[in-house]
Amino acid sequence: MASPVHLTFLGGLGEIGRNCAALESEGRIVLLDCGQLFPDDLPGVDAVLPDFTWLLERADRIEGCVVTHAHEDHIGGLPYLLRSLAGEGVSMPIYGAPFTLGMIRGKLKSAGLPLPDLVELGDHARLPVGPFDCEFLPVTHSTPSGLMTVFGTSQGRILHSSDFKLDPTPIDGRVTDLDRLRALADSDGIRLLLADSTNAGIAGSSTSEATIGPVLRQIFADHEGRRIIVGAFSSHIHRIQQVVDAAAETGRTVVVLGPSMVRNVTLARELGLLRISDRMLATDDQLDDLDPATTCVVCTGSQGEPRAALQRMADGSHRFLNAGDQDTVVFSSHPIPGNEAAVSRLHNALARQGVQLVHSGQLGVHTTGHGKADELLALHEAADPDLFIPVHGEYAHLVAHHDLALGRGMSEGQVMRCTDGDRVSLKDAGLVRAGRVSDEYVMVDESGRQVSETLVEERRAMSGEGFVFVRVVVDGRKGRLVGTPVVESRGWVEPDDRNAWHRDVAEAVTEAVSSAVGDGQREPRELERLTRRATGRLVSRRTGRRPALVPTIEVR
Repeated sequence: MASPVHLTFLGGLGEIGRNCAALESEGRIVLLDCGQLFPDDLPGVDAVLPDFTWLLERADRIEGCVVTHAHEDHIGGLPYLLRSLAGEGVSMPIYGAPFTLGMIRGKLKSAGLPLPDLVELGDHARLPVGPFDCEFLPVTHSTPSGLMTVFGTSQGRILHSSDFKLDPTPIDGRVTDLDRLRALADSDGIRLLLADSTNAGIAGSSTSEATIGPVLRQIFADHEGRRIIVGAFSSHIHRIQQVVDAAAETGRTVVVLGPSMVRNVTLARELGLLRISDRMLATDDQLDDLDPATTCVVCTGSQGEPRAALQRMADGSHRFLNAGDQDTVVFSSHPIPGNEAAVSRLHNALARQGVQLVHSGQLGVHTTGHGKADELLALHEAADPDLFIPVHGEYAHLVAHHDLALGRGMSEGQVMRCTDGDRVSLKDAGLVRAGRVSDEYVMVDESGRQVSETLVEERRAMSGEGFVFVRVVVDGRKGRLVGTPVVESRGWVEPDDRNAWHRDVAEAVTEAVSSAVGDGQREPRELERLTRRATGRLVSRRTGRRPALVPTIEVR
């Protein structure tokens, strides 16, 4: 009987983001990706992370982290985890392709963290990582050098697809290696497949990245005599290459804006992944000296990020460029789910500046980096796994991929649908559920400090329903209130009505707290609770609103 292999899913199964899983064998753990989720309607939250508690309790057993590619939903959690591991006296090596490690190196330096061992992986590299014999195969995605991982284990091979598509004509010529998967399937086989589910519910196949180049060239031709500003993901080097090629054909100078765009373009050029001559490039502080009609700006902000270059152009706060009626802005991306409203606001803000907009709703200026149903079926056919767990996607995506596997001929006993927090054991008899760990969202602000759900709820209430502040002063020796409670509020009722409402709140609080103080209650927390309850009852009963309640008790 072979020893079991355990899989613990810390994130990425039920949402697009915070992808993170742990493979465990013989008491040793290898982490697969460590990503973040971008916050949606979470005021004051910069990132949402997996709950690393389970990992930190086993810090001395972690052998390293294999990172599949350089997107934030796969690498964004690393600075936070590495900082926590350092607190336990543990350093964790990171394995990835050179571009991926370059991105990680920049993130860790920006966070002021020491660099762990960074182990570069080439296509078809094979080496041990902890107890696993790993082989790394090329996959095509919307960032360079994505890697599919084959884990050799005591229970047979476990294949993780990474984010992938089957692009027959990728910009860099680097195709997803299904031939190697077929060879592995024909030899000792693949025991378990973990595969990207993002587009499992969409029929057909994705469009090749190479189809975007002709569309961009036509846009450049149609907008001759205007400055062209292209918003794209800073990690999408293949897209940036096509923008640069279109600019070169039309004799334009290229200016790169946004710290992450500058950093990634520089890294990609150093690694030979992006071809652009020095004579084509100008810096942001040279924009005023350039002819707008022969300038192409490549920048961040296509997702409506508030601090990115496009948003700063839209609100007139960019240091070097204000977009206007002689500019064409191309959004060479689709809105990430949850970002639609922010992108729409950005479109409108730019339109008010007189900008001409080009986006994926009009022309084919973007294609997905995730394979659709036919591509997923091709992966399944090549790998021909004994067992399957759909990963990477919202819950509906996991269901669609589960159903796709059943439609191909797998039985219900061969497919297991998991969610964040699930632990699974791979044994001789197959997949067995082995309990749960925390699936809680860990929210952090820009400085990396953890943000509680209570604080987020208060912020939501204050921004949506306003707040009511009540200050109560208690004379502890005499057992009575000192004066009338002070009440202030904003965003709760109309300004002309505030004074009357404040008097009513003060009366309700006085009645609730005075009797308790008279009976000997001096504990601030209990008096705060009574104040909050009295205020909340009056507010809810009379207005139906739920503002944030901010009671303050002072016992003298």
